[in-house]
Amino acid sequence: MRAYLYVLNTLADWEIGYVTAELNSGRFLDRTKKATSLIKIGDTAEPIKTMGGMSIAPDEIVDNVRFGEGDLLILPGAETWMDEGRAKILGIVSEIIGSKVVIAAICGATIALARKGLLNGRKHTSNDLDFLKTVCPEYSGGDFYINAPAVADDNLITASGIAPLEFAREIFKKTEVMKPKTIGAWYNLFKTQEAKYFHQLLDSLK
Repeated sequence: MRAYLYVLNTLADWEIGYVTAELNSGRFLDRTKKATSLIKIGDTAEPIKTMGGMSIAPDEIVDNVRFGEGDLLILPGAETWMDEGRAKILGIVSEIIGSKVVIAAICGATIALARKGLLNGRKHTSNDLDFLKTVCPEYSGGDFYINAPAVADDNLITASGIAPLEFAREIFKKTEVMKPKTIGAWYNLFKTQEAKYFHQLLDSLK
């Protein structure tokens, strides 16, 4: 699987940490499947600076990417989603959201999708329904809003900015890069910090 992480200035470091760590290391992924490639993409080749002050250099620019069936596009939260520069990636999302590409958006990225009108007919969540209605005049998807940490609807995954763990779990489930029993043990370990789930996690890899 090719997993594309869109990087932009003020990217919220914590929102993608669980996802990128597991996809990049592969330590708990299903070893019977082809390895996952994690590719950082940006509007330009220039490095971006995250909210935490980390510099990330894109591996490829968005213009050169051709998304295919089974690919994953991760859209992290950031304070710059309302900038004009986001038009390119949002245009691409509009084109591929009806395909077999998995699109995973969290926090500010969900607001950008709402402003684009892409959540109006799909089950989704975000940081707050009333806030979406206030800042997104194009948004009319209140009937599809689910008050949950993360929501998956077909190939679209959305999450609140305070639910990075649930965001990662939904991505792993949808892309099937982990065995179901591995996902359960992995999530419970980080959610509860109970040692028994670490042993379950290791056993699930056998």
